[in-house]
Amino acid sequence: MDGRRRDLAAMIAPLQRALVAAEQPVLRAHSLSMWGYVVLDALEGQPVRTQAALAEFIGADKSRIIGVLDELEADGLLERTRDPADRRARLVSITEEGRRRHGAVQAEIQRGEERLLSRLAPADREALLRSLAVLVDELPKLGQD
Repeated sequence: MDGRRRDLAAMIAPLQRALVAAEQPVLRAHSLSMWGYVVLDALEGQPVRTQAALAEFIGADKSRIIGVLDELEADGLLERTRDPADRRARLVSITEEGRRRHGAVQAEIQRGEERLLSRLAPADREALLRSLAVLVDELPKLGQD
């Protein structure tokens, strides 16, 4: 090989499309949209966020997620309350039912991912997962370089 490699996006984009497509039936079976799952996943990591902070964290427009939050709240998966520090802001928190549904969906998604990951040698699999976690953690720092 001449030292050249494919761009990361060129390698990751088709994989991402395939993984998202594989998640769709799981999400439908649990009555969740992809954005709904993304919101629950973000709240699972930090149980209470303002709507604005949540939108920024998941990379969605503040007005775009209102409908998603409305649906999740109507299904009992999250709660919204006024922020005592800023009455204009709303705090979003995951409910126990939201945690349960998120956990069930995540477990089913990861079972599907196991079919793909099982094609890697155990050491390669661990290295891939560890490396992806490091790169994801580095994303906020990219603009600071």
